[in-house]
Amino acid sequence: MAPIYDAAVIGGGPGGSCAAGFLARAGRRVLVLERERFPRFRIGESLLPYNRRIFEELGVLPKLEAAGFMRKLGAQFHLANGSRGTAFVVRDGVFNRETEAFQVERARFDEVLLRHAESCGAEVREGWTVSRFSMDPEGVLLEAAPESGERERFRARWLIDASGRANLTGNQEGLRRPHPRLQKIAVFSHFAGVRLDEGTAAGDTIIVRQAANWFWIIPLGPERVSVGLVMDRRDFQRAGLAPNELFEREVRASKVMRARMEHARWLMPVQTTTDFSYRNERITGDRLLRVGDAAGFMDPIFSAGVYLAMLSARWAAGVVDDALRDAARAAPGRRAYERKVLGAMSFYWEMVEAFYTGSFMEVFLQPVHRFHLPAAVNAVLAGELEGGWALRWRLRLFFWIVKLQTRFALLPRLQVT
Repeated sequence: MAPIYDAAVIGGGPGGSCAAGFLARAGRRVLVLERERFPRFRIGESLLPYNRRIFEELGVLPKLEAAGFMRKLGAQFHLANGSRGTAFVVRDGVFNRETEAFQVERARFDEVLLRHAESCGAEVREGWTVSRFSMDPEGVLLEAAPESGERERFRARWLIDASGRANLTGNQEGLRRPHPRLQKIAVFSHFAGVRLDEGTAAGDTIIVRQAANWFWIIPLGPERVSVGLVMDRRDFQRAGLAPNELFEREVRASKVMRARMEHARWLMPVQTTTDFSYRNERITGDRLLRVGDAAGFMDPIFSAGVYLAMLSARWAAGVVDDALRDAARAAPGRRAYERKVLGAMSFYWEMVEAFYTGSFMEVFLQPVHRFHLPAAVNAVLAGELEGGWALRWRLRLFFWIVKLQTRFALLPRLQVT
């Protein structure tokens, strides 16, 4: 008979590796099925400071530090015309308990995490594509095939879907719901010769806001920088240009980007990705937990993707471990998991939706230094989701000011171009 695993994990990215690592460290028998072979290219290279807590708990932080990834101490937001900008230095946040993060090449970063899960005892199979799943009284049944194409079946007591935007279980159950307004496309590449700041700001993530689009600049090292353009999919289609032509046109249209990219050289062909901003109607099922992008994916303005993937994976591993010890804890564990994950996602969703409004940018780029409002926003953008009432009322006040700004111009109007 085929072995029965305590948990099967679909996907070996940060969420899947994290869930598998925590469960294997707890002595559980874990199978990871990953359709690609590592290392493989991914974007989503900017991490949040609170990732470090998860790295420490997982025991992988020394390996990441040894890998020599670039230090990230803050983030900058600028209008494309250069008329206004602001910086968030993580250590300046009075509510922050973590003060720095990594900027990572995902090919290396993801491989460190997957190999760590394997070293903890997880069974990792790369080049295996899961085609479908089903439930029966004994647990979960997965159908998967290796690159040779010979399909096999695997049994597990629990299933963690970390399949990312492939969203395997959510798509199979018809749960995927796209955001009605945030249908975006990203055009991106890696460059050498991008102008970065001096000193501690050299590792900052830089966001440059146009009227309807935005750029990211993420330093991965002195001579490798990830640069991407995010825009409406319909605008991309209407432009009728090749992705590299459109990218270069938008760079030329921005004073800030022209200065940063004046001497930039392409290091790889331009790439595109879509499927922005969706949620699944449910993120749990009987013996099933969805983590990271398999629960929902949001526009990556605030770099929360990897953090939410690993945070939800840590919580999911805890639910599965508890349920394996005591089956009576399964149902309340699933309910608590869904509540925590949706709560963690809700702030970032609200920030993303607000980001595309003029009033948000006017408040965000002209901080009101009262009641520690900028510090509260700083903390949550760093990944502080357990600050309690001290953070919640300040964030509600921040969004209330944004709404008032729409009608009454509490702060000077800005030309976002």
